[in-house]
Amino acid sequence: MRIVAVADTHTFESDLGAPPDGDVFVHAGDLCRGGRLDELAVVARWLRALPHRHKVVVAGNHDWCFVREPDAARAVLGEGITYLQDAGTVIDGVRFWGSPWQPAFNNWAFNLPRGEPLAAVWSLIPPDTDVLITHGPPLGIGDWSGETIRQGCRDLLAAVQRIRPLLHLFGHIHQDGGFWQQDGVSFANVTAWECERGPSVFDVDVASRRVVAVCVPPATRPA
Repeated sequence: MRIVAVADTHTFESDLGAPPDGDVFVHAGDLCRGGRLDELAVVARWLRALPHRHKVVVAGNHDWCFVREPDAARAVLGEGITYLQDAGTVIDGVRFWGSPWQPAFNNWAFNLPRGEPLAAVWSLIPPDTDVLITHGPPLGIGDWSGETIRQGCRDLLAAVQRIRPLLHLFGHIHQDGGFWQQDGVSFANVTAWECERGPSVFDVDVASRRVVAVCVPPATRPA
């Protein structure tokens, strides 16, 4: 399976041009800027027009409409786009799970306190998950924002180390896009940083438990 993934497009999706071909297109959150339904409608039209057979979306901290008007937001996405909020789907035998939460980050959507509240949502991730999609990163991986303190979630890292999915996709931290492999798990911050950075592409083979990073654009962090 070839997965094409982005995050943090923030309504600048037209600047991406034509994303690479693939089987599944993943958006790991922050489709919007202000989180309004009219913004989401424009992004949804773009997603539906993509040629990828499957589209999978999680919300991000800017996507307020999924908090304030969840039924309407899901309806705006419409048929052909799978929205995952602490939920899973199986595509061609590959098990996906998606969740939008992150450690409290300013006064944004899908904030939870570090510790028990976040550990509780990560405990919902099934142990047979192949591809995990979260908006925020795990602690110490793709979570450098230029600050001294890392922004990732310790309890998310512990959950990933326990579950050991083949691939963990996330965004949220614009400065630290990239791909890492640790202890048999592939991690990727697929942020597009408002489409200054292109989509990332991965080949996933569940049978051999192999992930190949086909295209990972360079990080946009300052020198």
